[in-house]
Amino acid sequence: MVIREAKSSDKLHILKFCKNTFSWGDYIKDVWDHWLKEGNLLILEKNLPIGVCHGVFSQDQLWIEGIRINSNFRRKGFASNLVTQLESLAIQKKINTSLMLIDIENLPSLEMAKNLGYKIFQVWNFYSLLPQKNNAYEISFGNMIQDDQFPHYVKSWRWVPLNKKSLLFLESKNQIIFCKKDQNQSIAILEESEHFKQTLIVTLFSGSKINTMNIIFFLQNFGFEKNFKRIQILTKEILPESKNLEHKISFHLMQKLLS
Repeated sequence: MVIREAKSSDKLHILKFCKNTFSWGDYIKDVWDHWLKEGNLLILEKNLPIGVCHGVFSQDQLWIEGIRINSNFRRKGFASNLVTQLESLAIQKKINTSLMLIDIENLPSLEMAKNLGYKIFQVWNFYSLLPQKNNAYEISFGNMIQDDQFPHYVKSWRWVPLNKKSLLFLESKNQIIFCKKDQNQSIAILEESEHFKQTLIVTLFSGSKINTMNIIFFLQNFGFEKNFKRIQILTKEILPESKNLEHKISFHLMQKLLS
């Protein structure tokens, strides 16, 4: 068994066993080329590539994504080997925290993560929202997030540290919106996906129902005007029922302290 950096010729081998990972298929085919360019795309090879995993290193954080093992070689600890290799690289970079996202119903992956020392840090919900023309909203642009109020936001399905630097950048690009019709304000951060075309990814910190619905109506209209095909909302809260808003899946955000 060898763990090494991926190369272009690995793609076909990997995609062969990444077609039906989920009931709807898999996204590896859409992100492979991006991840290959970013680096830290690891391949587990046993004569042929039988596993893959990608790591993203940012400020004091390792983000682990895309763990896939050929179904003929599962339950042998190979996924753990890939994760451990990325953790070792993180420790060399003096990174203290590792995160990964796991479907709450994916019990084998949850067991693997817990055996490696990961704990459930937060639970997040994924909603899809259809763009449509809608003028029934009242929102404002600007940063209403207090220091350390929210540790992360979602960027291309990665939970990225939210700090003063990133907040200033997001505010300068008008990517932070809020509604404050009562004391329980709702805030959203908007990001166009780097990997999926015409997809808007929204991190929503929901306060009250009236504030959240104002943001949802704005997002529908914003998506319509900007020609987005999909609006994907990630939130820790349960959102109010609304036409064209559908809860898709829930995730455990898993965390491990590396030192």
